[in-house]
Amino acid sequence: MQEALKNLEVAKDAASPEKIAVIDDDIAAFQEIYDMVVTEAAKRRERLPAMQANVGAAQAKYDEAHYRTSGLQAELNKAIDDGASNETIKQLRSEIMSAERREKSCEDDLHHCQRRLESQEKQVQYFESEAEEAKAHIDEDVAKRDALLSDLEKAQAAYDDACKAYEEAKAAADKATSPEITKPAETTKPSSSAQPAETAQPASSPATGKYAPSSSTKQANADGKLANTGDTTPSTIVLAGIAAAGFGITATATRRIKNSK
Repeated sequence: MQEALKNLEVAKDAASPEKIAVIDDDIAAFQEIYDMVVTEAAKRRERLPAMQANVGAAQAKYDEAHYRTSGLQAELNKAIDDGASNETIKQLRSEIMSAERREKSCEDDLHHCQRRLESQEKQVQYFESEAEEAKAHIDEDVAKRDALLSDLEKAQAAYDDACKAYEEAKAAADKATSPEITKPAETTKPSSSAQPAETAQPASSPATGKYAPSSSTKQANADGKLANTGDTTPSTIVLAGIAAAGFGITATATRRIKNSK
C-alpha cells in the first residue's frame, strides 16, 4: 500500500492542475497558430488555378511570338538566297526585329507569371508545413496531457485496490484473533410427566418421635435382603430374625397399653 501511495503522489505531482494548465495553454496557442496558417494556406491555394491559367496564356503568347520571329527569319533567309531586292530584305529585317521584341516581351510575361505561380505555391507549402508542425505540437501536448491524466487515474485505482485489500486482510486478521462467543445451550424444562415424585416424609414413632420404618418398608427391606441372597426360599435365620423383631414390637406395645391404664 505504501508503494501504491508513493506512485499516487508522483502521479498527482506530474498531473497537478498547474502543470495541466500549462499544457492546455500550449495546446491553445498552437491551435491558434494552426487555425491561422491553415486559413492562409487555403486562401493562397485558391489563387493557384488562376495563376496557372495565366502561365498557360503567357506561354501561348510567347510560343506565338517565337513562331512569328522564326517564320520571319526563315523568310529573310529565303529572300537573300533568291536575290531579293534590298528593300525587301530591309523590310523583312525590320519585321524580324519587331517580332523579336514581341517575343522578348511575351517571354518576360511568361517568366513573370511563372515566378508568381512558383511563389504562390511556395507560400502554400510554407503555410501547410506550419500547419503540420502546429498540428504535431498539438498532438504531442494532447498525448502528454492524456498520458498524465491516465497515469493519475491508474495510480488512484491501484491505491484504492491496495486500501481495499488492506482493509479486507485486517478484518480477516481481527476475526482470526478475536475469541468466538458461543451461545449457551438452551436448558429444556422437564415436562410434568418427568417431574420427580414428591418424597414422603418418614413416619415417626408416636412414642419416641423417632423414625420407625413402616411395615411396608420393613417388608421391602426384607424382600430386598431376600433378593440379595439370591435364594428363592427365605432361610431359617432370616425367618427367625423377622419373628423376633415382630415379637419385640408386640411386647413393647403391650407394656405401653398397661402403663396408660
